[in-house]
Amino acid sequence: MLLVALIWGVNFTVTKGAFARFPPLAFTGVRFVLASLLLVPLVHRLEGAGPLPRGALTRLIVLGVVGNTLYQLAFISGLARTTASNSSLILAAMPSLVATLAVGLGFEPFRPKVLAGVVVATAGVVLVVAARGAGFGEATMAGDLLTLGALICWAGYTLGLRVLPPEISPLRVTMVTTVAGTPGLVLAGVPEMLGMDWNAVGWPGWAALGYATVFSLLVAYLIWNRSVKVVGPSRTVIYMCLTPLIAVATAAVFLGERPMPLQAVGAVLIIGGVLLTRGKNMNVEKREP
Repeated sequence: MLLVALIWGVNFTVTKGAFARFPPLAFTGVRFVLASLLLVPLVHRLEGAGPLPRGALTRLIVLGVVGNTLYQLAFISGLARTTASNSSLILAAMPSLVATLAVGLGFEPFRPKVLAGVVVATAGVVLVVAARGAGFGEATMAGDLLTLGALICWAGYTLGLRVLPPEISPLRVTMVTTVAGTPGLVLAGVPEMLGMDWNAVGWPGWAALGYATVFSLLVAYLIWNRSVKVVGPSRTVIYMCLTPLIAVATAAVFLGERPMPLQAVGAVLIIGGVLLTRGKNMNVEKREP
């Protein structure tokens, strides 16, 4: 999960550069098509084409639509209508939302250290994002609501992974949910695909697409799905708090953005919160991978 936080943190800078050459919806549609084309033969080669448990396919398709199609469309459309700071601040509620729902819905037992760690890390994210300036108002309302919808979609996807039959591998879950989420994203991206200048993409645009597909989508989703299966939603989602911290550090190195002192305080809280959830005497529920 530290690797996932690193991948997604760097991805902010990578995709920011890609959007200068790739329209956002076209970029998303193409990367999901490529991911599907890579995942299907990979799963077939490594695991064969055995049938899924009864009723599992329907669940996976629903998760794919919610966690990929709806989440991606809401996030991208929301980001286009609000500020990056507002979007980051809304998504900062993810760990707290997932941890609370996981306990409230009976997916996980109540663990004070985990919830305390989530609260501390979330407070750190708020400081990191708020230092860049966030302002909610009528001008950003549509984008903020769409981002809130994206937040709910990802929380539902994460919790939905927990109720899948344990015999389905994380790799197969990643493949089926990716394929299920692709058609809607392609349909949404077709107008931009038809209108864009493909010759202007250049190698930086294709390289960014490759990173966003192989690392941000395939590798990160695979690890995320496995982590939820093995250690549960709360201890998985806490690592999302590290993503904006890494994004700020990456932007400082590659884009010349200067971190602020308040962000350093937030960084300490984020790291402290993550470490708190990793206490040795957590009595973590273990499930077979």
